[in-house]
Amino acid sequence: MSLEEAEILRERAEAFLMNSERLISEGFFDLAAFSLEQYCQLIIKYKLLLKTGTYPRTHLLTKLLRDLSKIAPEVSPLLENEDSILLLTKLEDAYIGARYLPRRYEEVEVKALLRYVREVFKPTIDNV
Repeated sequence: MSLEEAEILRERAEAFLMNSERLISEGFFDLAAFSLEQYCQLIIKYKLLLKTGTYPRTHLLTKLLRDLSKIAPEVSPLLENEDSILLLTKLEDAYIGARYLPRRYEEVEVKALLRYVREVFKPTIDNV
């Protein structure tokens, strides 16, 4: 693991988060949902890379968070709260659903995902 590789993951993650907000404002809710998932995935991988020198090659947010919670127990509440799990799995679904399935994401649901990411997920991960 190089610090440069980790920093690239962090920069890309933050760019996906900013992109999701722009896409919401432009009405591209499917792509906004995908960008939110990408932010979550990459920021967890960034934290795992910093702490362990590697990360699993998976896109499943719950798996990545379980791995991170083993070395950063403060992440565990994200996996223990029912509302959090439901939003995390909705984000996981966006990885495939927003790209390949004939599924349309609604403005209200993507805004709820953004609120969760901004108010719950990001502050928790930032403190790791």
